Amino acid sequence: MHRTATPTRVAARATGLSKVYGHGETQVRALDTVSVEFRRGEFTAIMGPSGSGKSTLMHCMAGLDSVSSGSAQIGEVELASLDDRRLTRLRRDKVGFVFQAFNLLPTLTALENITLPMDIAGRRPDAQWLNTVVDTVGLSGRLTHRPSQLSGGQQQRVAVARALAAQPEIIFADEPTGNLDSRSGAELLGFLHESVRALQQTIVMVTHDPVAASYADRVIFLADGRIVDEMREPTADAVLDRMKRFEAKGRTS
Repeated sequence: MHRTATPTRVAARATGLSKVYGHGETQVRALDTVSVEFRRGEFTAIMGPSGSGKSTLMHCMAGLDSVSSGSAQIGEVELASLDDRRLTRLRRDKVGFVFQAFNLLPTLTALENITLPMDIAGRRPDAQWLNTVVDTVGLSGRLTHRPSQLSGGQQQRVAVARALAAQPEIIFADEPTGNLDSRSGAELLGFLHESVRALQQTIVMVTHDPVAASYADRVIFLADGRIVDEMREPTADAVLDRMKRFEAKGRTS
């Protein structure tokens, strides 16, 4: 079924977004007038050479870094309009994060780690939703285990469940399979893909891995701080071919 790009269907949006570091001769333009939308219920991968602006774009869209010019929005909220307190609250209530480092507290059980952000915010988890998330990521039999009793793949599943449990508008994942072996990485990507399908979650993932990108609905390619291409229904081979062409162009330019 075709989705119409109306504001209610957009989880996050960048419009003419630029990010500049430094001044004068040392100035670096990490992002250069980037405009992109991330639709609800869609899995987007961001790829590009080292230094292309992938993580900078994600950090600006997630409110972890300020923009130099242009606009970054979560839903209809303009991030630049928020003071630190309201921005912190928006990140807590509307945004989920999954990073390479699992960032789990070793003294807490898997379940306690999953519900920790809601506990800090003074919110009670939705029991039905929490059960759905735990089942989706395959953690039902591991909730009483502490991180040291879990494999790397299981720890990362806890991190994913923690991001999903608060029902955020959007989840940003920065190289989430970077510290996992290929089997655990494939399991995690399957869980992320399933959370989009079964839970209508919105996920934006930065990755350098064409296989990881093939789990997404679309891939956005960055080079020199600009979006230079987009691919829908990606395959690992097609993504790898596209990346090789970018690298070859970079060597000849």
